Amino acid sequence: MTRLDGLRGLAACGVALLYHPQALFAADVNEALPGLLRWFQHWGWTLVDLFFLISGYIFAHVYLVERGPGQGYVLKRGALGGFAVARAARLYPLHLVMLLVCAVAFLGNPDNTPLAFMANLFMLQGFVGAVGRSFNGPSWSISIECLCYVLFALGAVGGRRMLQRVTVLAILGALLHFAVQGRAGGPWVGDNLPRGLLGFFLGQVLWHARARLRHAPSGLLVCLMAIGIALDMGRVSSLLPLSLLAWPALLLLALRLKFMGSAPMRWLGDRSYAIYLVHWPILRVLDTQYSPIPGGIGTWFAVTLGFGVLVLLVSDLSFRYLETPARRAIRAAWQRRAETLRAPRAA
Repeated sequence: MTRLDGLRGLAACGVALLYHPQALFAADVNEALPGLLRWFQHWGWTLVDLFFLISGYIFAHVYLVERGPGQGYVLKRGALGGFAVARAARLYPLHLVMLLVCAVAFLGNPDNTPLAFMANLFMLQGFVGAVGRSFNGPSWSISIECLCYVLFALGAVGGRRMLQRVTVLAILGALLHFAVQGRAGGPWVGDNLPRGLLGFFLGQVLWHARARLRHAPSGLLVCLMAIGIALDMGRVSSLLPLSLLAWPALLLLALRLKFMGSAPMRWLGDRSYAIYLVHWPILRVLDTQYSPIPGGIGTWFAVTLGFGVLVLLVSDLSFRYLETPARRAIRAAWQRRAETLRAPRAA
């Protein structure tokens, strides 16, 4: 799964270093960029849907075990408690620190209300309307992922059929939303939950079908990805071809590329969560103080490169001195608690 971690790192850079920083420059500078970079200016936000897809695939790989030949997959025995602790240890420490940093740094932001703070504190910011734009704005997707984790765990605990039902209902519900209410362009706040459900549980489907998909020609996957990116849905949401064609094809291709599991990609993947969360307050400070930055395309490249280096540096420090120690401490505390509970029974 290290290859998918590398893909997630690239996706985080796409959102954090190519899509969001366009706010620093005048519109004419952004529109003058070469084709691929201009695509990121318009559609880089859809890489969040790639995050959801990768998470669903990896979760199935890590937490599901085959009950028996032909009997399907269920949650590993005794994994539910460890599952919850592992997710909290991975996500919450950095989220909490960045929430407090944004609360202090952007004290005058009218969107940073007490309600918004409480929603962020309990990882509900993706479900409370405009709250998703408060404090550390991109963290809305983390709260959507948390709901997907809960649905996945509850379905997996219920057995093979229950997990299948949860997966089918999540995907069909999301598709129904886009068929009825999907709009061109975006991102739209009303799409947040359907985006998460569609991506995460489609990732589950890809994992279950991995043996058959392994034989799909790479050329076909490249074509599907190109079609998904290029397809114009008119007045309907363009998330559908991206989520159903482009990003699944890209995930399957990434699993075949040795480079995606290389040391640089592993380094980037380890820091992908930090890249996604720490870039926003840095960007907000720059936006408040200097936007729009004068200059042309040369200035765009220089500023974007400098911003990227700064974000990667801060992300590395966060991973080394905040995320990793906090994760180890939380897991160690959980392990000590489990051993304490087992001791009387053993005696």
